[in-house]
Amino acid sequence: MKVKVDKEKCIGCGACVSVCGEVFEMKDGKANVKEKETDKKCVKEAEESCPVQAIKIE
Repeated sequence: MKVKVDKEKCIGCGACVSVCGEVFEMKDGKANVKEKETDKKCVKEAEESCPVQAIKIE
C-alpha cells in the first residue's frame, strides 16, 4: 500500500502516530510518512483515526 498525508488538511493531532508509530511521525507540527510503501495493518487504523481525513492509502 502507498501511504500519503495531505499536509494542507493535517492538523497535527498525532492520532496516526499513536496508532501506527512505525509508519508515521510528527515533523514540523504535521504528520509525516516514514514508510511511503508498507503492508502494515495499522495504516488502515491510522487512516480511520484521522479526524480530518488527511491520510490516503492506495
